Amino acid sequence: MVRSNDAAGNALARLAGYALDENQLRQLARAIREASAAGRTLEPLSPFKLAVVGNGTLDYLVPLLVGSAARHGIALECMAADFGQTAQEAFDPDSSINRWQPDAVLLALDYRGLPFRADPRDEGVSLRSVDAALGFLGSLRDGFGAHGKALSIVQTLPPPPETLFGGYDRCVPGTPRALVDAFNAALVQSVRGSQDVLFDVAGLAETVGLGDWHSPKQWNLGKLAFDSKYLPLYAEHCARLVGALRGKSRRCLILDLDNTVWGGIIGDDGIEGIVLGQGNATGEAYLEVQRTALALRDRGVVLAVSSKNDDATARLPFRGHTEMLLQEDHIAVFQANWDDKATNIAAIASALSLGTDAMVFLDDNPVERGLIRKSLPEVAVPELPPDPAYYARTLSAAGYFEGIAFSTEDAARGDAYQANARRVELRERVGDLEGYLASLEMQIDFRPFDAPGRARIAQLVNKSNQFNLTTRRYNEAEIAAIASDPACFTLQVRLVDTFGDNGMIGVNVCREISAAEWEIDTWLMSCRVLGRRVEQMVLREILQHARGRGVERVIGVYRPTDRNGMVREHYDKLGFRLVDESESGERRYEISTGADVPAAPMSVVRSGFDEAILI
Repeated sequence: MVRSNDAAGNALARLAGYALDENQLRQLARAIREASAAGRTLEPLSPFKLAVVGNGTLDYLVPLLVGSAARHGIALECMAADFGQTAQEAFDPDSSINRWQPDAVLLALDYRGLPFRADPRDEGVSLRSVDAALGFLGSLRDGFGAHGKALSIVQTLPPPPETLFGGYDRCVPGTPRALVDAFNAALVQSVRGSQDVLFDVAGLAETVGLGDWHSPKQWNLGKLAFDSKYLPLYAEHCARLVGALRGKSRRCLILDLDNTVWGGIIGDDGIEGIVLGQGNATGEAYLEVQRTALALRDRGVVLAVSSKNDDATARLPFRGHTEMLLQEDHIAVFQANWDDKATNIAAIASALSLGTDAMVFLDDNPVERGLIRKSLPEVAVPELPPDPAYYARTLSAAGYFEGIAFSTEDAARGDAYQANARRVELRERVGDLEGYLASLEMQIDFRPFDAPGRARIAQLVNKSNQFNLTTRRYNEAEIAAIASDPACFTLQVRLVDTFGDNGMIGVNVCREISAAEWEIDTWLMSCRVLGRRVEQMVLREILQHARGRGVERVIGVYRPTDRNGMVREHYDKLGFRLVDESESGERRYEISTGADVPAAPMSVVRSGFDEAILI
């Protein structure tokens, strides 16, 4: 039972963390609706509005989506279109969904809801029907995007299990299987580079088996696009995508060592006695854990170690075991000591400038898992099975690292966080802050929003929670509109130092309120650059451009959330004057564009601006 406003969101989030069946998910969804209707805060859950359209029955799905979304940090509002109303909802600007203005629309269409024409005698007819299906789906995406500005979550199609030619079906363009395969391949290409999100329902169906996924009886009786027993599974995977859209995907994998990364105890068994490597079933299972960890690092997940061990002993396999795939330079933070693991995980989060809610902790020991769940409930802790052969699969299947895009900056994130940990070490050695900052040889790069940076800007806007003054969310289409709006001034901020390129670390949007006044709509920064006086340089840049346009005052707004308390005094520290504070804690500040803001020890590079206004 929830007993206070403050406890509602946390209690619901804890409930969502259990393995819930269909009925329990419905009960959780009802509790979320009741808490919201009673005016209780749902923080730390982030709000998200999702509309669902499709060619099947959708009402059964809505509460399961709401319940599953809470597991991924989302307070979901969900609306389902009436049966058979997909096109009407998309194309009518005054439709119920477009008036509702959702953040995203789930296009839950299956192969029976698209204009396929299977004709194995005529390849041309078949290929044209694939184009027609893609065109129809594209028009739906355009309709929702144009009228409601919602991005679309589009599904790959699970093919029907029935075949015409048996194993030869894929070779004949006019078979249903070949049509669906061609459609899926083209759909994937259309989503790449767009603001829309791919939901690989075909892969999900193949995991459980196409024959089991499709239920002819349930389709005939109730127009259910797949067997109802998979509703929770479908809702869970959709909720992962929604969570990823709001920046809820985890960013760091923390590894225990003994009996997690290798078999045995290095302190007792020695380097020759641990079980690891080819030719041994158990040793190969641990190799697969390491292989999975390295693959995650390659896609941007940061790796760390938390082990109860002497540091030198824990490092022995990394330095001397020929079968080790993981190496010390793959690990951003290496914590091997006899402290409790909750303390070590908190230290890892601090060193990486990440919240503990960005962490996943992999440990074979159920006692250690229980300790972390109790001490740091926001840390994700997969429940590992007894057999290490299933460790890697368990980690992958949990969906902690759900991705909706992949950029070069994502790929480099592991190196970036590792470099940040080295910066922390340097700061501790140097001691003197001024000397430390000077030793970094920083260069800050300012440029306005542009097309190459748009995806990363949208990613930061939707993922940044802590150093985010207003926590306003914009998708890529909205970012493009802001960039082209003459009443908006935008900044993307990058930082390079002696340890490497930090990539894009800041985003700012200022809106013209009057000829004499700007308001800072968005100010967010990566926590990795805290303490380096980057915010001073950003403010100097904003004021300089504002002066050049004849602006006299800049207004700063702080909108409190459960996550951004660290920037509550941000504007105070920068010399703004507090002019108003509401009962909700929202604050408004102002500063003259002639204010003197001290420079930080870094060089400045600009590109893409009208230099004539820089005075």
